[in-house]
Amino acid sequence: MAAPKKGRSASAQSKPGRSLALILIAIAALTGGMFASGHTTPRLGIDLAGGTSITLRAVAEPGQESAINKTNMDTAVDIMERRVNGLGVSEAEVQTQGDRNIIVNIPKGTNSKEARDQVGTTAKLYFRPVIATEVAGAAATPTPSPSASSSASGSSGNEATDKSTPSGTPSASSTTQGRAVTDALKADSTPSPSATPTGDAAGSKLEKQYAALDCTKKSARAKAGDGARPTDYTVACGQNSSGQWQKYILGPAEVDGTDVDKAKAVLNTQTGAGWTVTMDFTNGGSKKFAAITGKLAKNQSPQNQFAIVLDGEVVSDPFVRQALTGGNAEISGNFNQESAQALANMLSYGALPLTFQEDSVTTVTAALGGEQLHAGLIAGAIGLGLVVIYLLIYYRGLSVIALLSLLVSAALTYTLMALLGPAIGFALNLPAVCGAIVAIGITADSFIVYFERVRDEIREGRSLRPAVERAWPRARRTILVSDFVSFLAAAVLFIVTVGKVQGFAFTLGLTTLLDVVVVFLFTKPLLTILARTKFFGNGHPWSGLDPKRLGAKPPLRRTRRPASPADPKEA
Repeated sequence: MAAPKKGRSASAQSKPGRSLALILIAIAALTGGMFASGHTTPRLGIDLAGGTSITLRAVAEPGQESAINKTNMDTAVDIMERRVNGLGVSEAEVQTQGDRNIIVNIPKGTNSKEARDQVGTTAKLYFRPVIATEVAGAAATPTPSPSASSSASGSSGNEATDKSTPSGTPSASSTTQGRAVTDALKADSTPSPSATPTGDAAGSKLEKQYAALDCTKKSARAKAGDGARPTDYTVACGQNSSGQWQKYILGPAEVDGTDVDKAKAVLNTQTGAGWTVTMDFTNGGSKKFAAITGKLAKNQSPQNQFAIVLDGEVVSDPFVRQALTGGNAEISGNFNQESAQALANMLSYGALPLTFQEDSVTTVTAALGGEQLHAGLIAGAIGLGLVVIYLLIYYRGLSVIALLSLLVSAALTYTLMALLGPAIGFALNLPAVCGAIVAIGITADSFIVYFERVRDEIREGRSLRPAVERAWPRARRTILVSDFVSFLAAAVLFIVTVGKVQGFAFTLGLTTLLDVVVVFLFTKPLLTILARTKFFGNGHPWSGLDPKRLGAKPPLRRTRRPASPADPKEA
């Protein structure tokens, strides 16, 4: 028989303490991070902790009642869900109810005001040329209603450039905000009044509306531009970077929100512009955007500006120096990460196919979910108790290793869930609790596979220490295949489902990965160390590895072949 190869595997087997130390350090670090962050408990979903439920009703534009259909409603749900949910595991649930209602459930612990703002911003997005604008009055106070107000603070002092165009000349760097203009767009913080679009009766009416508009009042902002169609001149309100409300006269929409292909917030370190928002237009949108920017570039301020209008409110009002023909633009200036991301979200998902009105906002109690959680935890405790009893009776001393491994897995799962709440918005709901309970069986199954492989080696007549090492390669292969199948099922379930089912899939996938970590870094090294003790190494009857109870064969011993008698030699 060939001698076993010595090398990396033999070295790893001789120092199992390193693996144990590594996983214990990881647990200590996660626990310390959990307490340092102040989030010592997992974030609960709406069915366990309560929250806010918003009912939105679809309203079609006059003459377009057919716009309320399943396709448009599904598109609206997708846009709202991406606005509020981001990764899909934050437990903000968006779903249709009937043929024209959408229900949005926002769990307690989420910034419900911000979520309501994002969901409530349901009108179409338009790019309108600015005809006139001026500061309305005193600085605006925060209000819970206007969804664009939080991001509109970056509407002045922000620069948008063609991404394919190099930086501008130094002569363009003199601005009211003291920030360089590298190409074509910049938000203006010192707008001035200008002429109205027409001199007829409609123009006079618009002038009167503009003169009477007080954007410092919430009621006036809500009514500004009511009933205006995309082809109409209108008035609107917006907030500048100083927190002051400005009022606008805007021309007909030149670019629709559907013409924006995508937008995202980017940290621009090459030019030192800080956080910026990049926009990419569709083919048709590129032509429209190039045409309108070319026209506006010939005008004087403020009529060289165009307003990005969402839900009747101006969220940005950059001005144009030249036509932007590259099919993309970059807005930079007075942005931080939060304001840049908010504007990018509105540009990306602002073009809802319908208008929605907020019918009702109600608070959901967690009484029913709490009862279900209590019942589920009792069921889980009973199941775990039965597993422990089985392990104690069947595996005896080996059950201690299994129980310690379950405790390590539970500690890792709990700390990660607590940290993932603030990190990615993970919310623990009832399906996620079910996924964690199912994971107990997956983890216990891995231990049983390894223990049975070790027992098989002992039945073949080997002592415990070589049995532990010889059983590991085969057990490892089986465990990896089993966990891979479980993780693949969880990944597919997470991708193809929405809402609460994703919580189950996410928890199942997370615990499956942790099972591999625990088996490799804790269970196997711990059994290697305990195999060196007399209690386990000598096969104590209560160790679970007694050769007599396992029906082990007598150890094979090699004997010398008897020497054949020598032929007598003649003298």
